[in-house]
Amino acid sequence: MDYDDMLDRALDETPDIEGSSDRFDVPDPDVRQEGNVSVYENFQSTVDRLGRDDDHVMKFLQNELGTSGHIDESGRARLTGEFGARRIHDAVEAYTEEFVLCSECGLPDTHFEREGGALLLRCEACGALSATSG
Repeated sequence: MDYDDMLDRALDETPDIEGSSDRFDVPDPDVRQEGNVSVYENFQSTVDRLGRDDDHVMKFLQNELGTSGHIDESGRARLTGEFGARRIHDAVEAYTEEFVLCSECGLPDTHFEREGGALLLRCEACGALSATSG
């Protein structure tokens, strides 16, 4: 059996990971200015799509944008300062890369686990366990 035959056999015996190779779609931020506050109107639908705690996402956005803010009673993020939709989109994308997508297989089928005080990301699709910074 030559190398190509062994490679074909290995690929045939490798289980398929369920899921799609399509990009994980997160809603584009709907942002409007209200004085010196940027109101992220669809923050709650973004958090729901990410499958993460809204306070965790909000804390990351505040750190990434270098601002303060809060989540109002309607589930909108209110960020102090003027931030365009593109800037908020980039921050949400950075969050997604670090805290949602698996570093091994790239799928969003992950959840947080705490181990010895460290926050880890466990992938349900491939079983990978990776450390996060937060």
